[in-house]
Amino acid sequence: MALEDAATQIDLAFTREDLKGPSFELTFAGATSFMRRRYTKDLTGVDIAVTGVCFDQAVTNRPGTRLGPRAIREASALQAPDAPYGWDFDVMSEFAIADIGDMAFDHANVPAFPALLTAHIKTILEAGAASLVLGGDHYITFPILKAYAEKYGPISLLQFDAHSDTWPDDNMDRIDHGTMFYKAVKLGIVDPATSVQVGIRTTNPDTLGVTTIDAAEVHRAGPEATVAKIKSILGDRPCYLTFDIDALDPAYAPGTGTPVWGGLTSAQCAAMLRGLSGINIQGGDVVEVSPPFDTTGATAIAGAHVATEILCLLGARMRG
Repeated sequence: MALEDAATQIDLAFTREDLKGPSFELTFAGATSFMRRRYTKDLTGVDIAVTGVCFDQAVTNRPGTRLGPRAIREASALQAPDAPYGWDFDVMSEFAIADIGDMAFDHANVPAFPALLTAHIKTILEAGAASLVLGGDHYITFPILKAYAEKYGPISLLQFDAHSDTWPDDNMDRIDHGTMFYKAVKLGIVDPATSVQVGIRTTNPDTLGVTTIDAAEVHRAGPEATVAKIKSILGDRPCYLTFDIDALDPAYAPGTGTPVWGGLTSAQCAAMLRGLSGINIQGGDVVEVSPPFDTTGATAIAGAHVATEILCLLGARMRG
């Protein structure tokens, strides 16, 4: 669509006919699907499905991440409508990307939630698409990983985070955003030997065999060396990328439930995510954006940028 034609359009999330291509629209108006992709429940021909999971009943401190998907979508309208900066291809034009909306669930029936989310992601995978999930607290990654492990076997996890989320918890039915990766390793969902945690800055002596690159190491070594180390551990195995927004220092992302000082900078994360091009990523998520504590919108903006970089990583993998 030509810019002069698109300038007369609004709500392209509903009116656009093609799943591919840029969407020129007023940043402050219109329906805020993620990156102005078409809203649809039809997964036919979709390469990447963006979906929100508005769940924050697993938090240990400040709630509010149930509002994260809406805030990330709104913030994504600020980004350029065509090729994301730093990439040599336009993921929006080359791949069919749809926003399939938020997953429905009964907020008062928390025990039923995990199975519903696993089934939701399985529907996307069975349609031949990859999922990009907007959270929500970090517990949501656990049911998502179950769906991916059913398809790919024990999967490699690439986790950007201030916390390891591998604290011991042998009650597999407990819903907690600090223990789910302990369970994922113990249940054989995640392969610890080929998994990496980046940006960690809280103490947990037992890494369960997962390689930890703490924030201090990233600051010392720099993004390029960190990326090389990550790639050497992941190899070419199928991997899932989860990005807890508290991987960023609170100066860059204050709107989150459990902020920790000494974190990664937005520039470091941008460089690392772009440098990871070529990994065998099958899906990803951005979690823990909590709008009630995001007074300037900076955290949602960061979340939208991270989500776009994950789209590009998925596109780079699909290009081969």
